[in-house]
Amino acid sequence: MTVLTPSPQTDVAGDEPWRPRTPLGRALDFCRRKPLGTIGLLIVVIFALAGGFADWIAPFDPEENDFSSMMMAPSLVHLLGTDQFGRDIFSRLVFGARTAMIVGFGAAVGGGLIGLVLGVTSAYFSGWFDLVLQRIFDILMAFPLIILALAVVSVFGTGVFNVVIAITIPLVPRCGRVVRASALAVREIPYVDAARALGFGHARIVLRHMVPNVLAPFLILLSAFVGQAILAEASLSYLGLGVQEPVPAWGLMLQGGAEEYATTAPWIAVFPGVAIMLTVLGISLFGDALRDAIDPKLRDR
Repeated sequence: MTVLTPSPQTDVAGDEPWRPRTPLGRALDFCRRKPLGTIGLLIVVIFALAGGFADWIAPFDPEENDFSSMMMAPSLVHLLGTDQFGRDIFSRLVFGARTAMIVGFGAAVGGGLIGLVLGVTSAYFSGWFDLVLQRIFDILMAFPLIILALAVVSVFGTGVFNVVIAITIPLVPRCGRVVRASALAVREIPYVDAARALGFGHARIVLRHMVPNVLAPFLILLSAFVGQAILAEASLSYLGLGVQEPVPAWGLMLQGGAEEYATTAPWIAVFPGVAIMLTVLGISLFGDALRDAIDPKLRDR
């Protein structure tokens, strides 16, 4: 009697050939399953590309004053109008996207990575190190993000780099606390004990064996941190403690015309406000879709 075995090129049912999923296939499947997340990612990519290629996209110098063209309404020459100093709003909006992305991704990645390492290290060593570090996290998390960022900016001063530092510091404990909770479960898995028995160093166990197993919640947090950082930068700039003139920034554009010219030239405040709203909305949509795709409990809903 001949025994038939399934071919390695077919699936169990024998209906169609089995092929390993490529990164492109996973991306297309994500777009098909999560259309809102895809739209959010597309919005973020558009603003990121606009900021990256602002030198070629912007028709005018964003810092050039033209007092003969002050508060002009949107037209074919000035697509989104001009502000109270005659500066082209579209050009400043495009260059402001660069500032928002630099601060948003810089603070989110910096705070996320520091929080990731500290959270996993705290869970790994436990004991007095974990106790002291968690109390420091509690103190930092007792202050709202914007309040702590204001305190840091008042110490270090204004400017893009200092704003990134000011937003990074409040994000560290928020990431570290969530990552620690996941790392505590990973620490109890037998392969961590096996790595210790083989004589691996603490740094290798933390970075190569524990960190990769907490990347799922970390990536979800990272997407949320980008939106929070962009909002925090806009808030600091609006209060006059963030990015300073003449650097183009969406918060500065709101500060310059949101109140005084709200009735006579509403486009001065409307367009940067819409840019902030769309960017944060896009990041939120993508973050929610990424959470559903990564979390196995939500993947098939």
